[in-house]
Amino acid sequence: MPTDNTLTILHVSGPFREPREPVFSYDYSLQRPMWPMPHAARVKISITDELDIIRGKLLGTVNGTPGQQLLIGQLLSRRIADEKLKIADREGLLSDRRDVIVAPFTGAHAHLFPKLEEWAGREQERLRAEVKTRTGL
Repeated sequence: MPTDNTLTILHVSGPFREPREPVFSYDYSLQRPMWPMPHAARVKISITDELDIIRGKLLGTVNGTPGQQLLIGQLLSRRIADEKLKIADREGLLSDRRDVIVAPFTGAHAHLFPKLEEWAGREQERLRAEVKTRTGL
């Protein structure tokens, strides 16, 4: 008997700046049909090893006001966090009924970073258009 085990995102909050790490994080409330209650996942985005690399590949060097730079960082970090959550789900990191931290795709998880880069390449035009619409750059 096949079961639908689709992951549903109920709520997202963030970005938060982690106090002792150079990362932004987002907190997700996740639900699967087979779980009796939602579980939490915190997705961490390394500023230098993920956000800056993806931003550079998508946009190159971008000049703008501090407010525009902040908007770009928020927009891209949220899109990166959403994709990292999808990658983690496909890799089975979210299959257990427990709260999870999806760490930066560096070190032990560095093998997952090429999947994030591949996504950024596929979504480059859409992300550029979204940045242009939101910031005017």
